[in-house]
Order: sequence, then structure tokens, then C-alpha cells
Amino acid sequence: MFRKVLASVGIGAAKVDTILETEHLHPGQKFQAKIHIIGGNVAQDISGLQLALMTKVKVEGDDGSYFINHVIDKWRIAEQFTIAPGETKIVPFEARLHSETSITELPTGFNQTHVWLETGLDIDLAMDPSDRDYLHIYPNDAVKTCLMAMEKLGFALVKADVEKGFLNASNFHSVSGCYQELEFRPQTRSMFGIQEVELSFIPETHQTHVLIELDRAFRGDGYVDLTIEHDQVNLSQLCDQLERLFA
Repeated sequence: MFRKVLASVGIGAAKVDTILETEHLHPGQKFQAKIHIIGGNVAQDISGLQLALMTKVKVEGDDGSYFINHVIDKWRIAEQFTIAPGETKIVPFEARLHSETSITELPTGFNQTHVWLETGLDIDLAMDPSDRDYLHIYPNDAVKTCLMAMEKLGFALVKADVEKGFLNASNFHSVSGCYQELEFRPQTRSMFGIQEVELSFIPETHQTHVLIELDRAFRGDGYVDLTIEHDQVNLSQLCDQLERLFA
């Protein structure tokens, strides 16, 4: 009885460790992992095993902006089971990253984007031990080419973060409850009178949508958008498209 009471307050509790095949991924890419559950000093009933894809999102409050954790996607991996003292269970797992997973690997020194997988054990009447594995998320070819086009047009990426909410345009909308903003500024005086450009990407299987917020010196803020087909990614054409949208 005493050992069960100890377990219920988290003493001698089971632990979980997720081992990823690779931490370097693209949005929408499949990933594989092995989840190790290691028993503690006493037998414990585990209500389930969950894996969540997480990021930090910026929210606005009365005292300014601050960051909170946000679940992009989650999976229930195992149902109820019992882990014996000192026992090790290994659960193989495969899933696909959400297509709207934020990009962490960007050419800017001020990148507030963090993405990780968090594994948790649901233990009846016990603490919830968890395991956090940070991911390196790279842009797809469409996003990468768009970044190159912005540089070619004289804009520098100065900041990246993730905000809470949804993006909506005439022919697309986001679904993850958060969106990434990439902030660009002209390296010299902009011929378009643009002071700042913010890009947000919504990748799908065969295309990537781009919502563009333009901050112009004399006309204020405005939104335009475009869609890049993945089989038609072309730097020169994209530069021409962006120039027309900025004019």
C-alpha cells in the first residue's frame, strides 16, 4: 500500500524518452520515433501515451505581448497499460508533421520560432512526466525560393515569430490555430514606398499559399496574396510576381 501511495505522488514514477530517427525535417514530412517507457520503483497503471507537436505563440495582453505554448497537432499512441518496476517498453511510432509546422531554420539572427515534440504519460492520480525533443524545421523549395526573391528585390529578413490565430484569404485559410510571420525590411530606400513586408506561408501538398502584409509609407497597411505551385517554382517568375504585387 505504501509503495502505491508513493507512486501516486510521483515518487519512483515511470519515465518516458522519445528517440527520433532525425530531428531535421520539413513541414508535412513523415517522421519515425521509438518511445521508451521505463518503469520506476513500483508498478504503475498508465492511462495512455500521447505525443504533441508544439510551438511557442505570441499573444497580445493588456500589459503587452507574451509567449505561450501551443499544440499544433497531437497523437494518442497507446491505450491503458501497466508498467512493472524496472520494466522497459519500446513503442515504435510514425506520423506526418502538420503541413503548417513553423520553420525554425531561417537566415535571421532574431528568430523566436521554436518547435518540439513533447511526449507524456497519463498516469492515474500521479504526476505527468514528459519528454521534450526540439526539431529543426526547414523551408520547402517554394518558401526557400520566395526568401531568395525577397533578397533579390532588396529586402532583408529581420525577424521571425509565431502568432496565435488564423490566416484567411480569398482562396485559402490556415487551420493550425497559429501562423508564422517573417518580417522583412528594405536594405535601402524602397522604390515601392514600402517600409516593411510580413510574409506568412500555408503549405499544402502541391502548392504553398503566401499571405503578404505591406506597410507602405503613404498608404498604410494592406494585404495581398499569391500561390506558388510546387512543380512551377521559378526564382525569376516569383520576383516578377512580387514586384507586381508591391507596385
